Amino acid sequence: MRAVVTVMGSDKPGIIAGTSTLLANNKVNILDITQTIVRGIFTMVMLVDIENSKMELADLSESLKALGTELGVEIRIQHEDIFNSMHRI
Repeated sequence: MRAVVTVMGSDKPGIIAGTSTLLANNKVNILDITQTIVRGIFTMVMLVDIENSKMELADLSESLKALGTELGVEIRIQHEDIFNSMHRI
């Protein structure tokens, strides 16, 4: 099962490292990643495989949200189908 992780906030060191470490520690595989910084605003989108995750999606979402608070950014995770439905034209 795949999901989409989005991260947005003011750029600072440790955002990518913190997010990818949390995912790796929970056996979530990053399949694709894109990130950019526009005028100091950091944005990142990851496509991840959560099939072997140690956590349920809801628990993983709460952990990422808590990490985001710690890092001063907003981190969300959504099942790929929900993300695609929300962003369909």
